[in-house]
Amino acid sequence: MSNIEQTVMTFPAKPEYVGVVRLVVSGIANRMGYTYDEIEDIKIAVSEACGNAVQHAYEDQEGEVKLTCGVYEDRLEMTIEDSGKTFADDVKRQAAPVEETAEIESLHEGGLGLFLIEALMDDVSINKDNGVKVTMTKLLNRDEVDQSASKISTTPSQ
Repeated sequence: MSNIEQTVMTFPAKPEYVGVVRLVVSGIANRMGYTYDEIEDIKIAVSEACGNAVQHAYEDQEGEVKLTCGVYEDRLEMTIEDSGKTFADDVKRQAAPVEETAEIESLHEGGLGLFLIEALMDDVSINKDNGVKVTMTKLLNRDEVDQSASKISTTPSQ
């Protein structure tokens, strides 16, 4: 299926811009017809990906983060990318769910954002070739009544 629209936004890698990105993806998702809960999931996942880029990519240096939203008929694809330093492979392993029997001292900080992103999105890929590029896909499940329906029947269709 071909890409219908693409929105690209580049912003400084600063925490105060994450809210702006949330507004952008919320507006796009709302226009596409996602439910309130789906939009909240999208906003959380995008916030986590942007927050990771802002916090870790450039350390104390200036940098930029790029958001690309691909609007398709059946899905929204969002890519968050930076050209800063990448994260270690063990961060992804740390993102696994916490065991109920784990001692509190063995719990680690960080890595849960990736787990959350994967839990909320339908597909997630991470590329660490030049910086970090996180691509997230949320499928659009339209359960509403077809707008072109001409009549409503109470008898079962055969």
